[in-house]
Amino acid sequence: MANILLYYATIAGFGDAADSHLRAAVAAPAKAGGEQKKAEEVKKPEPKKEEAAPKKEEAAPKKEEAKKEEPAADDDDEFDMFGEITEEEKQAEEARKKAMADAHSAKQSNLPIAKSNVILNVKVWDDTIDLNKVEELVRAIEMDGLQWGPSKKEPVAFGIFMLQISCVIEDDKVSTEDLEEKITSNDEYVQSVDIAAFTKV
Repeated sequence: MANILLYYATIAGFGDAADSHLRAAVAAPAKAGGEQKKAEEVKKPEPKKEEAAPKKEEAAPKKEEAKKEEPAADDDDEFDMFGEITEEEKQAEEARKKAMADAHSAKQSNLPIAKSNVILNVKVWDDTIDLNKVEELVRAIEMDGLQWGPSKKEPVAFGIFMLQISCVIEDDKVSTEDLEEKITSNDEYVQSVDIAAFTKV
C-alpha cells in the first residue's frame, strides 16, 4: 500500500518532501518487522538436552549382571543331603540301635510274666487202660514254660475213669493246642483231651 502512495505522489509532483515522508513510512513497517523477528528469535527456546537419558539405560545392564551373579553365591552354600555315609556314622548308628534294643530287652524283663492255670481232662479208651501209666506219659512231656501240677482220677461212665491233671503255663511260650497234641500223640492210651478250666494266674 505504501508503494502505491509513493507512486502517485511522485506522479503528482509533490516534490522531494513528500517523497522522503513516503519512503520513511514504507521503511518503518519493514524495520518494525525486522525488530519483531529478532525478538522472536531471541525468545525462541533452545532445544532440551537429552544426553543424560542414556545413562539410566547404561545402569540397567549392571543390575542384570549382579542378578546373574547371585545364584553362583548360592551354589557355594548347597550341600549333598544324600551323600555316602561315612564309617564313623555307620558305627554310631549301629551303637544307637544296639542301645535301643538293650533298653527294650531290659524293659521287657522287668514286666511280669503272664501265666495261666490249666486243668486238662485226659480220657482213655476203656477201663483196661492203666491211668498211672497215662499220668506217667503225660508228665514226661517237657516244654519251656510248662510246670505240671497235682492230678486225680475222675469217673466218666460204665466204670471208666479219666485222668484230670493241672499245669501252669507261660502264655508267651506254651500254647494249649501244642500241649494237647503232645498228649494225644500217645494214641495207644489216650482217646482225647479236653480243657476243663483255664484261668489267669
